[in-house]
Amino acid sequence: MPADKLFINARFGDGTSRDLLVRGGRIVAIEAKGERPIEIVDLGNALVVPGFVEGHIHLDTSFYGDAWRPHRPCTNGFDVHERVAFQAENLAAAAPMDVRARNQLDLCIGHGTTQMRSHVMVDGSVGLKSLETILGVREEYRDLIDIQLVAFPQNGILTSPGTPQLLDEAIKLGANAVGGLDPASFDRDVEGHLDVVFGVAQKHGVDVDIHLHDGGMLGAFEVEQIAARTRALGMKGRVTVSHAYGLGDIPADALKKTADSLARSGVAIMTNAPGSRPFPPVALLRKAGVTVFSGNDNIRDSWWPYGDGDMLGRAMMIGYRSGFYTDEELAIAFDMITAAGAQALRLEHYGLHVGAKADFVTLNAVHIQEAVVARPSGRSVYKGGVLAARDNRVVKAAGRS
Repeated sequence: MPADKLFINARFGDGTSRDLLVRGGRIVAIEAKGERPIEIVDLGNALVVPGFVEGHIHLDTSFYGDAWRPHRPCTNGFDVHERVAFQAENLAAAAPMDVRARNQLDLCIGHGTTQMRSHVMVDGSVGLKSLETILGVREEYRDLIDIQLVAFPQNGILTSPGTPQLLDEAIKLGANAVGGLDPASFDRDVEGHLDVVFGVAQKHGVDVDIHLHDGGMLGAFEVEQIAARTRALGMKGRVTVSHAYGLGDIPADALKKTADSLARSGVAIMTNAPGSRPFPPVALLRKAGVTVFSGNDNIRDSWWPYGDGDMLGRAMMIGYRSGFYTDEELAIAFDMITAAGAQALRLEHYGLHVGAKADFVTLNAVHIQEAVVARPSGRSVYKGGVLAARDNRVVKAAGRS
């Protein structure tokens, strides 16, 4: 077991300066007076925050670090089917998946992510090949970041032969959750789609995370159906709807009804406040009791050319697009990339308290509000009390080439 390590001069969000005693990768004491461990690390009064939670990303489809691929617009407005087709063409000419996944992980870890949920394609078009590759990369990076994998049917479930069986096999292989995609507009069978998703989840006791791009009242209807399933199956706290664009463009009375349904069901909402798309009203949903968290989603892939892997940047984007100006509102944006993400992903031992994993980031900022708006450089990232990255560069871990 690693020797005890004392981190001194750690400045917390409330402005107090304290010491953290770490043993076996966990915080075992705060203000450890009289302790004289073998190793002492002076954090220099930097702001210390929990490691960031990347709640939604795609390790298998990013081109970060690969050749630049110009974005191809849809021919007649946003269309998921067409974007999936573009993606398949681009991936056929891309660098090996494991190389691209490592590039993206190094990028995210360097910015402070210590916990991640990645969706990985599992459907009739790719079988289990992508998942097998990403499972190998996850094992390689296990000392640097904890990764949940979602078996994601990018080409639909009912419209992609063999996909229900593949989703079942994916969980057996090591995926942590089962996904879905636009039950109405993609598979054109809401109940049939959800039967498969929730059936696999119930069979294996895993969580659900469904991509939902459908807008307006159609999207709201699908959200309501997902929430109803969640309640009926006793899966409160174990289901996420990612994107939920429809919640950003429905009438106020319908929105309140749906928000209350989500809160009763314990269904979380993931948003990255994307580009020109409507997105869920964060403050309103949180006020209703809904867990709302974030992720970078796509990073320089077939869906858009943007993305830098920085969850603080994502918090800033959410705050900017939501009109968050007050300190209380900026704290909401920060919470979405830390505690709210940890709640949605059901992470154990997360945070800065005795018993928590010693996963934290040091920032050159006065407080979390400044961190959100300034996205400070010069960060150090610790995983289990061991330095994982500094100044955006991953430190090579034992066993890694």
